[in-house]
Amino acid sequence: MLGLPAHVTACLFDLDGVLTQTARVHNAAWAETFDDFLRRRAAATGEPFRPYDPGDDYNRYVDGRPRADGVRTFLASRNITLPEGDPDDPPTLDTVNGVGNRKNVILLQRIHADGVLPYQGSVDYLHAARAAGLRRAVVSASANAADVVAAAGLEPLIEARVDGVVARRRGLRGKPHPDTFLAGAELLGVRPDQAVVFEDALAGVAAGRAGNFGYVVGVDRVGQADALRAHGADIVVRDLSELLGGAGGDPTASGRGGAGTAQAGPEVVR
Repeated sequence: MLGLPAHVTACLFDLDGVLTQTARVHNAAWAETFDDFLRRRAAATGEPFRPYDPGDDYNRYVDGRPRADGVRTFLASRNITLPEGDPDDPPTLDTVNGVGNRKNVILLQRIHADGVLPYQGSVDYLHAARAAGLRRAVVSASANAADVVAAAGLEPLIEARVDGVVARRRGLRGKPHPDTFLAGAELLGVRPDQAVVFEDALAGVAAGRAGNFGYVVGVDRVGQADALRAHGADIVVRDLSELLGGAGGDPTASGRGGAGTAQAGPEVVR
């Protein structure tokens, strides 16, 4: 009773926004980083300062992408190009990697100060998946995924992890490319068509569809259900608890291009 098709034997979970409530922490760190950069640039060039939008900018350009890709993609939306620099650039340097490292410093400060909370519905789902014998991996663009999983107390429920550190070491392309999810399926010893991808990011859902995974669950925390379906989600839920106990309705019903959103309360997947 996990709301999944019968052929699924493994679960590939994005971390931030799916399992843990760290998406808002990431977004706040991006806002502080980009606004500081844009403010300094406006002062130097005389251009008007236009702040980072934690709604549209985060969802379109940053969410789910590797850190450097997020920097590159957001700045490109403002017609700004920076030198790439090196992955170990200091956070004071205005390069793609330097700006990304600046964001990471801010993120870690916020995580250490405030801690990490998991979504209770996701914890319940992980327990149910383990009890049902499904394999379980985290697939995250974050280089801090190991710290976040540990801080949230999820280590006993996760069998494998593909994160930003692994992706860099193995030369895996980030989402929306499917490389990291494919690596997660490989670690669990399953074919892509046997695995379900759980994602809250548009880029992550697109990666799940591009990898021809057996099922893609979009997790809508911010009111973008239609966009998640448009990017390839088979079903969209607000919380993983909606899939428990049969609340997911007919798991074979595709949500792409039409219905397929599990609603809170008495309604089920339409």
